[in-house]
Amino acid sequence: MIDLRLLREDPDTVRASQRLRGDSVDAVDDLLRADESRRSAVASFEALRAEQKQLGKLMPKAAGDEKAALLARTKDLSAAVKAAEAAVNDAEAALRDAQFAIANVVQEGAPGGGEDDYVVLREVGERPELADPRDHLALGELLGAIDTERGAKVSGARFYYLTGVGALLQLGLLQMGLWQAVEAGFTPMIPPVLVKPESMEGTGFLGSHAAEVYHLPADDLFLVGTSEVPLAAYHKDEILSLAAGPQRYVGWSSCFRREAGSYGKDTRGIIRVHQFDKVEMFSYCDPAQAAEEHLRLLAWEEEMLGKLELAYRVIDVAAGDLGSSAARKFDCEAWLPTQSRYMEVTSTSNCTTFQARRLNTRFRDADGRTHTAATLNGTLATTRMLVALLEQHQQPDGSVRVPKALQPFVGGRDVLEPVKAGS
Repeated sequence: MIDLRLLREDPDTVRASQRLRGDSVDAVDDLLRADESRRSAVASFEALRAEQKQLGKLMPKAAGDEKAALLARTKDLSAAVKAAEAAVNDAEAALRDAQFAIANVVQEGAPGGGEDDYVVLREVGERPELADPRDHLALGELLGAIDTERGAKVSGARFYYLTGVGALLQLGLLQMGLWQAVEAGFTPMIPPVLVKPESMEGTGFLGSHAAEVYHLPADDLFLVGTSEVPLAAYHKDEILSLAAGPQRYVGWSSCFRREAGSYGKDTRGIIRVHQFDKVEMFSYCDPAQAAEEHLRLLAWEEEMLGKLELAYRVIDVAAGDLGSSAARKFDCEAWLPTQSRYMEVTSTSNCTTFQARRLNTRFRDADGRTHTAATLNGTLATTRMLVALLEQHQQPDGSVRVPKALQPFVGGRDVLEPVKAGS
């Protein structure tokens, strides 16, 4: 949720952010009114409680008519205090709803607009020139690496098996990403993939993203779409020590997404699926360091793509496509030869204090004062990278070259050969 102090001191900044996102500006005024109502309700309650305490001090000294009057006032006051307390609870609930209706304030410099209004920051590597490229699914079937037919038979559309070298490639990608993060000082984590509602809500995934989430009603638990969720909730209601710098974790998990509303988009193969694996970086830091930390996460993502020898571009995501928690987001998109377009393979978001304020995650400064922490996340390795890896490194006979950095993770092989005839 956004900082109420910022809202009170500079509501126009919040309004400008809403406009950049294409969201309701009226929601800002609704929040201002809810904030004022809550403060007014608290003031009334505290005034009545103060009077109640004062009467409690006078009662032992009173006698006769004075005591009778005090008793009558105490009785009336007790009912008024209960009503005022209920009003505070109602006002706090209304304030919470109004806060949750507003997304994070967009960072200065982020482009305005929607999904197609991103800004390309740079293109890296040479796009492979292939006369008649096969797509990743055709290659995966030739290599005995991907089986979507049996995935659909067993689980339904958008499920798949990674088999043989496909399984080795994914495990290799994930291990390579994990070790890169560990060498950079991240603490490795294998988090739970089922979380409580407050964990999902605290990270901002039960608002506009709710349709994407799998829910288990019998247990009131949610399957995570990214290990960002359990990593963000890991320090819920805690005070961190950030004296030595950002506190960084890297999580390896399976992820689950319903892909609601994406019918017909990238349904062939394993681009847009319901289950995949991912290695995710997550950082807690002082908000003053968040922008710099964001660039570090992006650099680590680009380092990984460089090791995979992929042609890619970096885009600055437009405000309307950020998601509710992010104030700024950079995506790395790998080139797909068969579609002549770029496809997102990594994403890193600066969520400033938005998630940590919801999750009550703070840090103590050098003077002992507590402040809300900033949180950031970034993808380091994921199943979808196999798509670009297969397509960009394919050879005319259907074999696929293995990048040098990945070879130790797939048994030292430099080329993956077809296991069945095909074209």
